[in-house]
Amino acid sequence: MQTESQIPTPASAKRRFAVSLALFYSAVFAVSGTHLPFFPVWLKAIGIDAAWIGLINALPAITRFTTLPQVTAFAEKRHAIRAAMMVSVLATAIGFTAVGLQQQPLALFLIYALTCMMWTPTMPLTDAYALRGVARYGLDYGPLRLWGSAAFAAGSLACGYLVDVIAARELIWVIVAWAVVAILASLLLQPLDDIRRKSAGARADTALLRDTGFWAVIASAALIQGSHVAYYTFSAINWQLHGISGLTIAGLWTLGVIAEIVVFALSPRFSLHPSTMIAIGGLSAVVRWVVTASEPPLALLAIVQLGHGLSFGMTIVGTMNLLVQRVPSHQIARGQGYYAACNGLLGATTSIASGAIYARIGDSLYYVMAAMAAAGALVIWSARHRLKAQPQSEASGG
Repeated sequence: MQTESQIPTPASAKRRFAVSLALFYSAVFAVSGTHLPFFPVWLKAIGIDAAWIGLINALPAITRFTTLPQVTAFAEKRHAIRAAMMVSVLATAIGFTAVGLQQQPLALFLIYALTCMMWTPTMPLTDAYALRGVARYGLDYGPLRLWGSAAFAAGSLACGYLVDVIAARELIWVIVAWAVVAILASLLLQPLDDIRRKSAGARADTALLRDTGFWAVIASAALIQGSHVAYYTFSAINWQLHGISGLTIAGLWTLGVIAEIVVFALSPRFSLHPSTMIAIGGLSAVVRWVVTASEPPLALLAIVQLGHGLSFGMTIVGTMNLLVQRVPSHQIARGQGYYAACNGLLGATTSIASGAIYARIGDSLYYVMAAMAAAGALVIWSARHRLKAQPQSEASGG
């Protein structure tokens, strides 16, 4: 009997799937590319104070460890991943439109919370759809996903240009416009075979929860990635205060994304142990945040932004490789769930705290982020021998 990946398919169907998915990835990441750096700028422009900005920007991270798993599980159970993607981007566009009509902090907070509940599942749903299509059509995931990263950079640059052309109070409508593009792109998504497989109902194995090496990976990654919260939330605001134009801010963000793409592209050639990669990512973050806190000249700031390839990209590569080694195949989804929940929880906590800290000490907030990254590097470095000596194997079963 042929497996799904062995079923012959017309080249035209394969091409339609690849093109439609690349377009959808591009639209979804363009939303993120405009939202992540410039949503805080819009909040500040309509008079929201720093403490509220920190609270509001914590909402996506909160939904990642609360409602997101329920949404994706519901879509999977109903065999409706593509439909859920379409509903998700539609709800996102409606939600951001409603957000744009608000200026009162509490009402904005509540509406944005509802928006995030439907928006944050979009990416894991899209990845699930993509991986099913990769198996169905025999495609490579990387070339499809890279369109998303490129669109993130393009969206950020386009929004950065508009910052210097339109009032900052209008930036929310740029995000809404990209969300509408995502709706249109979702209409092109190709339906996949509805495969309903019966899974063996094995009892949950608690060995993963007892694996201290696994938790070392999760904790270190969460600390290092969490140290980027100040950058995501306040960098654009900070740089504007220092007289940097919107287009230049977008260019600085784009440099980081380009460095990230390069690291992802070159990662198959890396020979370092994954724990060393994470440690390098953590130490790179320490250097990056210490330099950023010192208000460097633009040329040095641009160089520091290239460190995103290490502080973010290298950390992700090392983390994924270690999770593959530590987590048995029958528990990989559970392991990824713990990873996402831990990142979301720490990210939300850090975002809330960073708003209050930034209101008091401004740029010095980056020193707090440097301490977080250093703690992450220390955790993974202290566990490196355990991670090298006792990798989980496929046969181990956990």
